Amino acid sequence: MLESRGYTDVVSMAGGFVHWRALGLPVEGDPSRSEASRSIPTPPPIAGAPRPGALTDAQRIRYARHLVLPEVGETGQARLLASRVLVVGAGGLGSPVLLYLAAAGVGTIGIVDFDAVDLSNLQRQVIHATDRVGTAKVASARAAIAALDPGVRVVTHEAELHAGNADALVADYDVVVDGTDSFAARHALNDAAVARGIPVVHASVFRFEGLVTVLDPPRGPCYRCLYPSAPPEELVPACEVAGVLGVVPGIMGLLQANEALKLLLRVGETLTGRLVLFDALEGSFREVEVRRDPACRTCAHRAVSALA
Repeated sequence: MLESRGYTDVVSMAGGFVHWRALGLPVEGDPSRSEASRSIPTPPPIAGAPRPGALTDAQRIRYARHLVLPEVGETGQARLLASRVLVVGAGGLGSPVLLYLAAAGVGTIGIVDFDAVDLSNLQRQVIHATDRVGTAKVASARAAIAALDPGVRVVTHEAELHAGNADALVADYDVVVDGTDSFAARHALNDAAVARGIPVVHASVFRFEGLVTVLDPPRGPCYRCLYPSAPPEELVPACEVAGVLGVVPGIMGLLQANEALKLLLRVGETLTGRLVLFDALEGSFREVEVRRDPACRTCAHRAVSALA
């Protein structure tokens, strides 16, 4: 329309001011740097992370809403792009975790799962799709992530995590997200992560309820501090026996993704030493303080060494 009226230097402003800033174009009196935002420190860079300014134009557009956050900015986004997160379980909890970590720009995401997609999974495991029923869950999740952001590096481990392979699986990651559904796997994962000093974002669900916490000794307890041994199987029936409202693992998985991003960005207060309980029927959240067991056979020695 402008060209039809005789204008010859016509430029689209699609995307507005956010797109302009994301492309690194000059700005005077930047309104995003208010007095309040200036008081918030920018997270320090990490070794191996791209320096600010190293983002491509496409990345600046994709992560534009992160870049305008003083707590994230280019330094924080570079930190995410250089980060490595292992998600154990590509099911109800792992589905939202994987999608939102990929969307946030976490550079490398590892996925551990030994199962295949079943039609009964789709009520809650939203990373999978009907046309991928019968496909290995790690392959299905990788396809979904590639469709969301092909720049994310996905490492698949089609295996059941146990005490014999847990250390090798967690070794190359900065944060582990626990989406497992058995005490044996949780204990094995916990022991390997504690030995390597890797924080674990844990969640579990039962019917209409869920819980989430961050296990990061010595700042807080490890999983064995809370559950030294597995309870009898009849006291913790599996999902296929007890049932679960599909949205509950979605809510808890989103909280896990939030905690993982805070750990990677080193911002905010994590749920270390705090257990958040969610009741879907009441629509309520409760918080319980949880403490490290000084006699814990898994984390006590590491805690003493770290505090020395």
